[in-house]
Amino acid sequence: MPERRTSATRSGNRRRPGAVRIIIAAILGVVALVAGGCTLDTYLTEQTYPKDLRGNPVVLPAPARDVSRAVDAVSSVRGMRLRVPATGLDVQLGELNEVDGIIDPPGFDAAYLVRNFGADLDHARGGTVFVVMHSCRGGAICPGNYLIDVAAGTGSLREGADVYVDGLHYRVTGWRKVYKPDINADATVWVNTPGRLVLFTCLQTPAQTESIDNMVITAQLIDDEAITAAATG
Repeated sequence: MPERRTSATRSGNRRRPGAVRIIIAAILGVVALVAGGCTLDTYLTEQTYPKDLRGNPVVLPAPARDVSRAVDAVSSVRGMRLRVPATGLDVQLGELNEVDGIIDPPGFDAAYLVRNFGADLDHARGGTVFVVMHSCRGGAICPGNYLIDVAAGTGSLREGADVYVDGLHYRVTGWRKVYKPDINADATVWVNTPGRLVLFTCLQTPAQTESIDNMVITAQLIDDEAITAAATG
């Protein structure tokens, strides 16, 4: 068993890429729309489930209680948002911790910065920022659904597409799907590169069966001030 790790929010306690292999296969995946019921008991039960972007209840196996506490997730931080204009994605941006090599987003209507792994937004120019979010199947719509083309089995973002993480402007450099059991050992995913952004979600299947691949989208930080100065200079 890996050593138990506790929440870390200060920049000095952040883990560098390569220090841990995050088990993305245990995240971002078995999410499905809850079938509607017609009884009062069913209705009241469904109100306790987390909701997708359309307010539909969705279900995912819950992590152990001690892990959930250590994840210390918040679904919104200071009004921050993740925006991808090309696909219409515009959701609140929360934060969570990596715990015991696992990242487990608790919500289905937000994206989450990994606060104790890689770089935080204040130090984004010096390292890789990691953002994770769920995609859903069975008719539910979660943030990650905006980043994937299920029918084609691909990412939905073209190279050069704009991504805004709070006040930071990135442009997509590429995407790739990675078989979940292989992602932990894929050094190219976790490499620490100045100004790099990595977006993770689950690549759903046309048959609406359980996802077996993660979608990994990379982007590079853009210096908007330099671009504006060059255009007006």
